[in-house]
Amino acid sequence: MPELLQPLRDKRFRWLFFSQLISLTGTGLATVALALLAYDLSPTSAGAVLGTALAVKMVAYLTIAPVVGSYASLLPRKYWLAGLNLARAGVVACLPFIAEAWQLYLLIFLLNALAAGYTPVYQALLPDILPEEQSYNQALSLSRLATEMEALLSPALAAALLLLLPYDLLFTFNTIAFVIAAAFIGLVTLPIAQTTERSGGVWHRISFGVRSYLKTPRLRGVLALNLALSLAGAMVIVNTVVYVREVLGLSEEAVPLLMMATGVGSIAAALLLPALMQRFSDRNLMLSGALLFPLSLLLGAAPHSYVSLFPLWVVIGFATSLVLIPTGKVIRDSCQAGDRNDFFAANFALTHGMWLIGYLLAGQLGAQLGLTHTFVMLAAMAAVAILIASQQWAKAEPEAIWHEHQALSHAHPHTHDAHHQHAHEGWEGPEPHTHMHHHATVKHKHPFTIDEHHVHWPKEQ
Repeated sequence: MPELLQPLRDKRFRWLFFSQLISLTGTGLATVALALLAYDLSPTSAGAVLGTALAVKMVAYLTIAPVVGSYASLLPRKYWLAGLNLARAGVVACLPFIAEAWQLYLLIFLLNALAAGYTPVYQALLPDILPEEQSYNQALSLSRLATEMEALLSPALAAALLLLLPYDLLFTFNTIAFVIAAAFIGLVTLPIAQTTERSGGVWHRISFGVRSYLKTPRLRGVLALNLALSLAGAMVIVNTVVYVREVLGLSEEAVPLLMMATGVGSIAAALLLPALMQRFSDRNLMLSGALLFPLSLLLGAAPHSYVSLFPLWVVIGFATSLVLIPTGKVIRDSCQAGDRNDFFAANFALTHGMWLIGYLLAGQLGAQLGLTHTFVMLAAMAAVAILIASQQWAKAEPEAIWHEHQALSHAHPHTHDAHHQHAHEGWEGPEPHTHMHHHATVKHKHPFTIDEHHVHWPKEQ
């Protein structure tokens, strides 16, 4: 078995991966059908309808993911993931029957709200299934590879099916795909999520992930790198059609072929990264990849033929995987196991916020200033984002950090770990349990993450 496929030896990951693969394929078919549905609903403003649907998608991601991340650990992962797939099947099954644009927006919001509940929990689950470093790295690359292969192959598969079938049947295929994905998840026993040590009310739970993520210097660096990624990626997604049709005067058939180039670059990086992640630090890999974004954008400002655009789009795709794939490792290492849902959900929401910024800038600047000036401006913004990332994410992070805890009394679910060594009276029940307990003032040193007991990143001692 090729080295990259080694994680598939694990039955749990194998069925989860197949579930992801088939749901991605179904979603790819539905994406094509969605564009055709938007045209049927409003032939004169299909672009505006799709643009609004994209904005609705981002709103769903930004608002729902943190809420889900804070409460997903209360439910069994298996039933949570399978149930969300079945719910998505139900929503997609309704799409062929809508007659108004507002109905489309409502269903798009529901569909992506469910995706915002699914993806972070899936991402947080992988470190528990594959705790060994190399296997986890390979799994991250495989997941990225599946995403890019779907982006490359689904449009071609959809085109072939549309030669024989009406487009609304593509929604039916997506519905079936989600049902099969749920069945695959049902074939495995997933590890129980570790106890989340959380006190406070609803807002504390909901905001914990985003607050903790933004208090972690290396994760602020990751977010800045995602802004650079989004500026370059949005330029590809939003303005490829403008460059090909208006600047070069080519037919619409030339657009998807050029956009596929980013997928080729991303796949190439996904194949190389497991070996690279064994040799280089996550910081160096991600910063090196991100530097390709302003370089590619700056080169994009020069006059180009259709053929000369391909290498730039390939490089942007390659750099995208260099930034995205190691991110899972960085998040895993930046939080307690019981807080992974919160941190992955925060990353999901915040990075999609970066994409929203990228879409708006690429679209509005391109329309107002022209593509040449837009390339230059986005290159400058990406360079500033990378500079901020390099400053936030220290080059030599200490493995353990000295810090001081003030005396505190509170109640939250806990086990008797290094932070909880207190006497019991016998009524507290089995661990994890909740009761009022006291923490004395202490100064100590250990690998540091933001959590219920470490609410601020310590200053250098």
